[in-house]
Amino acid sequence: MIIATAGHVDHGKTSLLHALTGTDADRLPEEKKRGMTIDLGYAYLPTPDGGMVGFIDVPGHERFLGNMLAGVGGVRHALLVVAADDGVMPQTREHLAILQLLRLDSLTVAISKSDLADAAQLERVLAQTRQTLAAPGLPPAVLFPVSAVSGAGINALRRHLLQLPSGDLGVERRFRLAIDRAFIIGGAGLVVTGTAWGGRVEVGDTLWLSGKEVPMRVRGLHVQNQPARQGQAGQRIALNLSGEAEKQDIQRGDWLLAAAPPAPAARVSVRLRLTAAPHAQLRHWQPVHIHHAASHCTGRIVLLEQAQLNPGDAGLAELALDRPLHLADGDRLILRDAGAQHTLAGAVVLERQPPTRGKRHAERLAYLRALDAAGGDDAGQLRLRLQRQALSLPELAWDRQLSETGLTRLLDAAPLQIAGQHAYAPEHWARLQLQLLERLQALHLQQPDQLGASRGRMRRLALPLESEAAVNLMIDQLLASGKLLNTRGWLHLPEHVLAFTPQEAVLWQRLEPAFSTDGQACWVRDLAALGGVEEEEARALLRKAARLGHVHAVVPDRYFSGAAIRHMAAVVRDLNQQAGYADAANFRDQLACGRKLAIQVLEYFDRSGFTRRLGDKHLLREAQLFD
Repeated sequence: MIIATAGHVDHGKTSLLHALTGTDADRLPEEKKRGMTIDLGYAYLPTPDGGMVGFIDVPGHERFLGNMLAGVGGVRHALLVVAADDGVMPQTREHLAILQLLRLDSLTVAISKSDLADAAQLERVLAQTRQTLAAPGLPPAVLFPVSAVSGAGINALRRHLLQLPSGDLGVERRFRLAIDRAFIIGGAGLVVTGTAWGGRVEVGDTLWLSGKEVPMRVRGLHVQNQPARQGQAGQRIALNLSGEAEKQDIQRGDWLLAAAPPAPAARVSVRLRLTAAPHAQLRHWQPVHIHHAASHCTGRIVLLEQAQLNPGDAGLAELALDRPLHLADGDRLILRDAGAQHTLAGAVVLERQPPTRGKRHAERLAYLRALDAAGGDDAGQLRLRLQRQALSLPELAWDRQLSETGLTRLLDAAPLQIAGQHAYAPEHWARLQLQLLERLQALHLQQPDQLGASRGRMRRLALPLESEAAVNLMIDQLLASGKLLNTRGWLHLPEHVLAFTPQEAVLWQRLEPAFSTDGQACWVRDLAALGGVEEEEARALLRKAARLGHVHAVVPDRYFSGAAIRHMAAVVRDLNQQAGYADAANFRDQLACGRKLAIQVLEYFDRSGFTRRLGDKHLLREAQLFD
């Protein structure tokens, strides 16, 4: 468990941690010289069961609020410190507003420097603090008057902190650690530290380092300042790493991830909640500072429901980020004004890839509200998202931070159609199959003299936005059910039968004998002369005969009969079995034909998928045609 401090500058946060843990969390020379916390500090308190509670000491000065925000991201417990001789001060209120927006699991309040206040002053500060804590959205808080100098109240506060529940830490999610420090240790090498947001990590694991975008191997671990073999969500972890990255490649705000993530999000849908402070107003397209985990960027607000939000309001919006961030569903962000002077609002990520159009349609807004209501319910989120479109399984796993086991469990519990890397709701899948059949029926009406369409053409005509794997699976299911037929590679409806018209049948009877003489190729011009018709009429008839499987066009206007093609295919098959391949020379010798014709036939077999070319050799494919 990790507990972050909060509170106004000089209210004794670091001294209090020293009294609780025996550790001085101020580690920088400048901090010791000035007597003021500037950057994040860390301290640890042993638990009775042999574990450790970790503390993150944050700066209280308003100039270093960015460092404070980097420390509280991902932390579920906070220790607010209010000095008895000062009472609630401006940074007390701002820090408290940030904790309120982060929706903590627990909040503990220490009234520090109680030895510097008389009973009346202490009671006034306690009353003022209780009134300040009455703001909505804060968990119930217990107040402890303490003194780091005299030790008064320290033991009671320590016992309280040690018994805080750890809550749902997300250990079954993907491993995700927000890096806040990187340094070199002699003899060990590169070490990074941060707060684990989810999952587990072990020595020997390979993690993905964002920013540098390289894999790194975990050589060693320290968890809550103790050597360990594994760490998990909700802990401070130091990782000794090896790989293609140096200390200077790593910035505060980078991530260590279980696997390479999708592209970072440049625009996300969020639910906003403004603080109650008078300055907390948001207008459409207002520039803001955005804090997420240990990272920080700038961006703009796109309000979806109204042109302005006022103090205490909530509403749907998009964030247009000036620097893309690795965000996931449910991540919480803090928004500050363009001058970085005031905290304005908190945001919860609802959707990482919002559509480019229809942002403010009533149906779209209702969908976002439903996502917000579903919250951490993975099954509910899945049902909502499947209503609108197919889901990319890798994208879903990232958005919900699901491990492989978690993703499998979620998919197994839902009635889904899985196609390649996408999941479909059964009713959506059925609509797409119907759309395919309807488009094929329209094609039959438009081209009654065509047998049908290839798989590739059907995808382009009916479902161009769906993956090839999904369309092929739909077609296979329709073929298995008899709603679709495949004739020589052409897909068509069962009721659609291609046949010669009576006039075409008469002409074919005159031309067909030309193909049965000696298996030789016939040219369209010769067949037109034989039939006593124009070349174009003969050409149209032969194209239809080819679709019916009677003849094959090896090159435009040069046709072989089906029997001749099957004979030549058998020759190619025999050559592959005997010599390992067919080429122009051995194929020509077997057929006793010219080299040009041999090449034309072999290239036709390549185009048909019967063979594949490797240099001058033509090798049989696994799926053989012309049997």
